[in-house]
Amino acid sequence: MKRILIDDMRRWKESPDRKPLIIKGVRQCGKTYLLKSFGEAFYEDTAYFNFEGNLSLAERFERDLDPERIITELGIFRQKAIMPEKTLIIFDEIQFCNRALTSLKYFLENAPAYHIVCAGSLLGIALSKPLSFPVGKVSFLTLRPMNFHEFLLANGEEMLCEYLQNLPLDEQVSGLFSDKLESYQREYYITGGMPEAVEAWIRTKDVDKVEQVQRQILDSYELDFAKHAPGRDFPKLAAIWRSVPQQLAKENNKFIFSQVRKGWRAKDLEDALEWLISAGLVYKVTKIEKPFMPLAAYADDASFKLYLSDIGLLRVMAGLPASVLFEKRDEYSEFKGAMAENYFLQEWMWRHDDPPFYWKSANIAEVDFIVQHGGDIIPVEVKAERNDKAKSLTEYRRKYSPRVSVKVSMNALELGEIRHVPLYLLWAVERYL
Repeated sequence: MKRILIDDMRRWKESPDRKPLIIKGVRQCGKTYLLKSFGEAFYEDTAYFNFEGNLSLAERFERDLDPERIITELGIFRQKAIMPEKTLIIFDEIQFCNRALTSLKYFLENAPAYHIVCAGSLLGIALSKPLSFPVGKVSFLTLRPMNFHEFLLANGEEMLCEYLQNLPLDEQVSGLFSDKLESYQREYYITGGMPEAVEAWIRTKDVDKVEQVQRQILDSYELDFAKHAPGRDFPKLAAIWRSVPQQLAKENNKFIFSQVRKGWRAKDLEDALEWLISAGLVYKVTKIEKPFMPLAAYADDASFKLYLSDIGLLRVMAGLPASVLFEKRDEYSEFKGAMAENYFLQEWMWRHDDPPFYWKSANIAEVDFIVQHGGDIIPVEVKAERNDKAKSLTEYRRKYSPRVSVKVSMNALELGEIRHVPLYLLWAVERYL
């Protein structure tokens, strides 16, 4: 499966200012696969080392942090010499060895000819011991679950992706392809972007097989809570995590701490929520009072929504049958909107480090997302199906007169005062801003 982040990694390899590179990301989003694919494509040799549960490997870093000694011993460890410039060194699950994390500083300063890439969970790296982290001595890239573009590529649709990328900005997608893209869109809602789930779908077309993979991933996340969190915080982490789909299902999907568990208040749960955000498992979208720059200065931290990092996991956690995605049923109408919002956010975060905001005016209007693009603050209204109504967006535009507004739905592409962008083109939404 092609991961587009590999293009950024190629530029890292060619950079004269190259530092050791850390690929961050949630568990099972494909970090190891990406690193090994990168080594196979761009290096003569790949030296792979996994620190999880490997004490003999960690011992190579205990005596001192001299890069040449470490490289010699790692070569003996794998029974093949490691060559500067020619061998890609992979340190997987680096958060399990703080000394290895610290050693990256000395590789940069004393042995820059060795190309080192590391993989680690966002939470594990965030919780590394303060003295171990080589501040300013490493570069970072974040790998997120596969976006819709990568999903199409995984399904062998390279020519379709090329057509969409080269489509003139003012030209609609041909009807020959729009129906096909809408069908893929619903399949993506089933699988989400976890590579193993996508692979299971492509190989078997069996929803049960996909959901089996997704439940294993969800189980592994909760095991991570127990592994990394203090014992007193585990029940809070699990409760917030499980509460996200329930709260998104409400018509007013603002996250309310008291609904996580009766008697629990914000001050009891805020630390646990920050853990989930740091782990990259949830995205926090905060309300703003006014769409002025800088947006963060106008944020109301007490009012926010939580979304999951992967729409396929959201569907499974919510207990939503895959068949419902292909049916028009009234009892799915409210959660359908939440799914579309989560999908927009997942695509937006694929290109950005920080989540957008949302805007609400008393009880009159609410715009799903407020994003900043260059010098523009752009309201984005997200609809799940074909829809021409946008009362909240109309109210926002009347009040603030934005130069650009966006409405996302299954409607055809249309560029005017309001940019209508189909859901299946969200991976390229910045082209239309």
